[in-house]
Amino acid sequence: MKRLCFLFSVLTFIIIAACKNSNNKISDNSKKTEVKLVPADSLMTGIMDNHDMGMAKMGKLSAMQNQVQHIIDSIKQLPAKTKKALAPYKIKLDQVLEDLKTAKTGMEKWMDEFNMDSAVNNVEQRIKYLTEEKFKVSKVKENILTSLQKADSLVKGKF
Repeated sequence: MKRLCFLFSVLTFIIIAACKNSNNKISDNSKKTEVKLVPADSLMTGIMDNHDMGMAKMGKLSAMQNQVQHIIDSIKQLPAKTKKALAPYKIKLDQVLEDLKTAKTGMEKWMDEFNMDSAVNNVEQRIKYLTEEKFKVSKVKENILTSLQKADSLVKGKF
């Protein structure tokens, strides 16, 4: 009987110790996962910040596109001598119009291709994907801001 009690006590002790180790392993793994998710969350926040800044300028981008196009159309209606005098300005307007269109298309393309849920089950791949996307959307935002700045300086500088 003493042997049975001893065996039962040892078995109980082993089970309790195993449960404690099992719980520690689970919490250790969740801590590791939590630490790995933080960079992914931070990257996603950066991506969305760049996206939101770029999107906030899309209305102005479209309006500026229309304004530049209107100026180009107006130059086309001028007499030949005046058109010739404004040729260097028109070349700049044509270029900035292309920049504005490219910036708008860039944002639309990036939004179509961006997969918010990419590699959610693989933290390392997700971080790699989000890092690349953060670079892309940052470039898109910069293209929007740069093209608007160029257009502003051309339109305000002349009219």
